[in-house]
Amino acid sequence: MSGEKRIARALLSVTDKSGLVEFARALASHGVELISTGGTARALREADLEVRDIADLTGFPEMLDGRVKTLHPKVHGGILYRRGDAHHREQVAAHGIQPIDMVVVNLYAFEKTAAKPGVEFAEVVENIDIGGPSMVRSAAKNFEDVAIVTSPADYSVLAEELSANHGALSLETRWRLAQKAFAATAAYDTAIANTLEGLRTPRDGHEAAGFTDEFPQALRLAYPLAQMLRYGENPHQRAALYHDSSGTGVAAAEQIQGKELSYNNLVDLDACWALAQEFEEPMVAIIKHTNPCGAAIGNDVLDAYRKALVADPVSAFGSVIGCNREVNGDAAEEMATLFVEAIAAPGFTPEARARFAAKKNLRLVVVRPSVEKRVVRHVSGGLLLQDADLGRVSAAEIKTVTKREPTPEELSSLLFAWKVCKHVKSNAIVYARNGQTLGVGAGQMSRVDAAKFGAMKAVLPLNDCVAASDAFFPFPDGLEVVAQAGATAVIQPGGSVRDSDVIAAADRLGLAMVFTGMRHFRH
Repeated sequence: MSGEKRIARALLSVTDKSGLVEFARALASHGVELISTGGTARALREADLEVRDIADLTGFPEMLDGRVKTLHPKVHGGILYRRGDAHHREQVAAHGIQPIDMVVVNLYAFEKTAAKPGVEFAEVVENIDIGGPSMVRSAAKNFEDVAIVTSPADYSVLAEELSANHGALSLETRWRLAQKAFAATAAYDTAIANTLEGLRTPRDGHEAAGFTDEFPQALRLAYPLAQMLRYGENPHQRAALYHDSSGTGVAAAEQIQGKELSYNNLVDLDACWALAQEFEEPMVAIIKHTNPCGAAIGNDVLDAYRKALVADPVSAFGSVIGCNREVNGDAAEEMATLFVEAIAAPGFTPEARARFAAKKNLRLVVVRPSVEKRVVRHVSGGLLLQDADLGRVSAAEIKTVTKREPTPEELSSLLFAWKVCKHVKSNAIVYARNGQTLGVGAGQMSRVDAAKFGAMKAVLPLNDCVAASDAFFPFPDGLEVVAQAGATAVIQPGGSVRDSDVIAAADRLGLAMVFTGMRHFRH
């Protein structure tokens, strides 16, 4: 393998034109001949750059509505021939093929197009790029002689190297670019395969693309590396973060302050953010080791935070906080008095950022909401895929099974507790009152232990509270524990073979009990 290679001729054909003109100017300043297609050529000419049309190179016009423009031997021959191979040089000379030393390509926005509401099947198909991936793969395969540029993020770094090396790029750079290029085409093909596998057979190309809800025959994942993490769950474990292209969720959150996020920070932030998103009212969730130690709704973020914190201030030390509203200065001032690892919110006002500024290690992340349709989990030797738990119940959907109906106040507290319980490790019991958790029994091996543990954890009085259970009570004993603790009403899925015994116990204890018909195990 040789070292530096000077760039004499570059082919540019991009969908994302951000930074294109500046990079093309950098190439032209080193005497690089620019060859381009369609809209890319137009954008360069509008910037007063001299551009050669691809049709002039190939001797053929773009045809078939743009489906064929770069699929030609004079393009791929110019990219693929080995400069050091005498036989290759003879062949390209015989056929008038000119070398192409750099290919600048990014691909049709297939995923963005396929995700448009009501998109027609024909539009999905037309946004399957053919010539682009072909050029990318050709250039990446011949990285010893050709540089392949697939991301605008690389433009400035490459321009600097070209300036430093008199218009040449190193072998190391070309190899790095080739690696990125093959990753890009792999991700692109994965997106196409996943999308098309989920489409119903079309009857008319101009009908709306009909997406099925079937599970894929093969699970293809393509998540680019976002960052290396300091370590995993423990210091002896390595870890990294990967995210999808949506720009939403905790993985793509914008960190605006603080130390680098750790593996555990991200797991906890995901838990608190998911819980906060369950509510339409201002809500704050304080999470420790993925379980809520305090959660509350309020008139605003400050009110919700105060209610969440007082529920378990000891466990809140070293926690992470999730808010479903922008954090303002007043809320930030109180949050800043507690040692927390990280805070996730849709935004932070300038006043909030100023108050948090003194806590330089505190991580602040701005998250754009996302809706996860399916979730993946690793087990030894494979992956589990399931629908995300998006199940919710309303007051109209629950069923009172006891002689006593819950009061309006109890019903409101029951629905609040049910939403929180969904985000607690099973077996789970949540005690709550007036939009505030009072005690959380998480991750216990028996439901009766979860009921006892949740009551034991309570700091505030449990009198006249309600209790939520993520799964049915298999025996009356768990119900008796929550009643003894102070609960007057209970929400649970129902469905046990001993439901009648549990209902009879609730009536004997004077409890109101409702069934949701929906379980919320969280393993």
